[in-house]
Amino acid sequence: MLPPRFLNAITTGLRAAIVVIVALWILDVPARLQIGLFAEQILIAVLGASLALTFLTFPLFGDTGEEAVAAKVIEKKTAVAGPFDLVLAAAALASCTYIAIRYQALIIELVMRPWWGVALSTAVVLLVFEASRRVTGWALIIIVLLLCAHALFGYLLPEDFAARPVALSRLMVYLAIDTNALLGGPLSIAVQVVTPFVVMGHVLSRCGGADFFADIAASLMGHFRGGAAKIAVAGSAFFGMMSGSAVANVASVGTITIPLMKRAGFPKEMAAAVEAVGSTGGQVAPPVMGAAAFLMAEYLQVPYADVAIAAIIPALLFYIALFMQVDLEAAKLGIRGQPRASLPRTGQVLRDGWQFLVPFAVLIWCLLGWHMEAEKAALWGIGALIVLVLIVPNKGKRARPSEVLSAVVGAGGALVDIIAITAISGILIGAMSLTGVAFSLTQQLLTISGGSLALLLIITAVAAFILGLPLPTTGVYIILATLAAPALIQGGILPMQAHMFVLHHGILGMVTPPVALASFAAATIAQSDQWKTSWLSTRLSWCAYLQPFLYAYSPELIMQGDWLSIIVRLTLSLIGIFMGTLTAVGYLQRDISWPFRIGYAVIALLLLVQPPMFAAAIWLNVIGFLLACAAIAREWMRGVR
Repeated sequence: MLPPRFLNAITTGLRAAIVVIVALWILDVPARLQIGLFAEQILIAVLGASLALTFLTFPLFGDTGEEAVAAKVIEKKTAVAGPFDLVLAAAALASCTYIAIRYQALIIELVMRPWWGVALSTAVVLLVFEASRRVTGWALIIIVLLLCAHALFGYLLPEDFAARPVALSRLMVYLAIDTNALLGGPLSIAVQVVTPFVVMGHVLSRCGGADFFADIAASLMGHFRGGAAKIAVAGSAFFGMMSGSAVANVASVGTITIPLMKRAGFPKEMAAAVEAVGSTGGQVAPPVMGAAAFLMAEYLQVPYADVAIAAIIPALLFYIALFMQVDLEAAKLGIRGQPRASLPRTGQVLRDGWQFLVPFAVLIWCLLGWHMEAEKAALWGIGALIVLVLIVPNKGKRARPSEVLSAVVGAGGALVDIIAITAISGILIGAMSLTGVAFSLTQQLLTISGGSLALLLIITAVAAFILGLPLPTTGVYIILATLAAPALIQGGILPMQAHMFVLHHGILGMVTPPVALASFAAATIAQSDQWKTSWLSTRLSWCAYLQPFLYAYSPELIMQGDWLSIIVRLTLSLIGIFMGTLTAVGYLQRDISWPFRIGYAVIALLLLVQPPMFAAAIWLNVIGFLLACAAIAREWMRGVR
C-alpha cells in the first residue's frame, strides 16, 4: 500500500496531466512548436492517465456505476487503491504511453499482427473494460462482449444474423488502434470537446457560481407559492447548463434545495423527486448540455451551436412542464412562498455575482457570433471566468489563485466516468463496424416497423427505455444513434429530429424505476423511500415521455421552420402540456374530479397531436384549443366561487 500522501500526489498529477494535455492540444501548441502529432496520440495519452486515475479512485469491489459516483459526491468519500489497483494503473499508464509515443510506427507494424502487438492491444482493451465496469457497471460491458462474440462466432448464426468471420488477433488490434473503434469519435469528443466545458463548470462551482445561481433562483422564485420547489427547478436548470450530469447536479444543488423544500412543507419524496427530475433535464439544457450533445454534433457533422439552438424549445418544454406541476402541487398542499424580506434581492445578487454570467455570454458569442469550434469557445469562456473571479470580489471575497488551480485540476478527476463510457462505446462501435451488424440491425428495424414511422418511433422509445435502466445517457445515445437513428431518418424525419428523439428518451432512465440513479441520489439526500421517490419522479416527468414524439413529427419544435409556425406549435404544445398537468395533479383552484380529469387528458391529446400524424390534425388542434379555453374558464370560475 502506498502512503496516502503519495497516492494523493499521484492522483493530483494525473488530473493535472489530463487538463494540461487537452488544453495544449486545443491551443495547437504542438503545431506551433512544429511537433508533428496525430490526434490519436493525444487521445491515447489522455486515456492512459484517465484509466490510471479510475483504478486509483474507484474500488475493485463495491458499488459500481453512478451509484458509486453519487456516493462519493454525497458522502465525500475517497476510495483507497490496493496493490491490484496500483498494478492496473501502472499497466494502463505504461501501455497507453508506449502507444502514444510510437503510434505513427505502430499503425504500420500492427498490420502484420505480431504477437507483442496483439498482446498490447488486448491489454488496452481489457483495461478499458475493467475501468468501464468500475464506473458504469456490468450492463455496457456485457453488451460489448456479446458484440465481440458475434464478431468471432457470428458466421455460425443464420443468414439474417450472420457476420463474416474475424480472427481474434485482428479483432483486438482493430478495437485498440483503429480510428473507427477505441480511438474514434466518442473518445475524441469526450477528450477534446467535453473537457473544457467540465473545467468551466468546475471553476464556476468551486469559485461561487453554484451559490450565485441558487441565489438568483431564490430571488426570482422564492416568494411565489411553493417557492422552495421552484428554486430547485430553476437552480437545477441553471446548474445543469454547466454540469450536464444528472447525478452530479443532484449532489451539488440537491444538498441545498431538498432540505429547503422539506422545511417549506413538501413531503420528502416530493422534494427528492422534484430535484431528481430538474437535475435530469440539465442533460438537455443548452448552452452546455451533456456529453451526448457533443456526440450528436459529431454524428450529424454540424456545429455544436446548431445542436444547442435545436435543443432550446425541447428544454423549455421540459422545465415549463415541471414548473407547472410544482406550482399546482404547492397550491394543492397549501404551501406558500417565503417572505420577500427573507430572500436575497435580485439586484444585489447580480451586483455581487455578475461575473459568473460573463463566461456564458462569451461562450454564446464565440459559438454564434464568431462561429468558433465548441472547444475553443469554451477555452475563451474559461479564460474570462478565471480572470474575473481573481479580480472581481464575490460577496466581498476574491477567489484565490490556489482555489482556481484546484478547481481546474479537479476537473480532470470529474472526466474519468465520461472518458470510460466513451472509450467502451468506441469499442462497441468498432465491433459493430467490423461485422456490419449496425447496418443489418437498422434494416431489421425498418422491416419490423413495416415502413410505419409511428411504430418505428415506439420501438426506438421502448429500446431507449430498456437501455436507459442500466446504462448512462451517453451509452444509450451512442447505441441508438448507431442503430436506430439511421432507421428513423430513412423513415422520413430530419437527422436532427431523429437524434434529438434518441437523446431525450435516453435521459429518462435516470428517473424511471427500478434503477433511477438521479432519483436514488436525491432519495439519499432526502432520506426518503427510493421506490416511492422513483415513481413520483416518473409522474412528475410524464411530459418527458411524450415530448420527443412532438418534435419527431414537428421540426418547428427544434427551431426548423419559419417563426410563425414555430410560435403556433410552441403555443399549442404549452397549452396541451398545461391541460395534461391538470390531469396529472388534479387541481387548479380546487380539486378536479376524475371525470373532468379524463376529459382534460383528451383535450391535452387533441392539442398535442401534430399535423403529420393525421390529415385532420389541424382541426383537432383547433377543437382542442377551444375546449381548453372553456376548461380553463370553468376552473377559474370555480375558484372565484
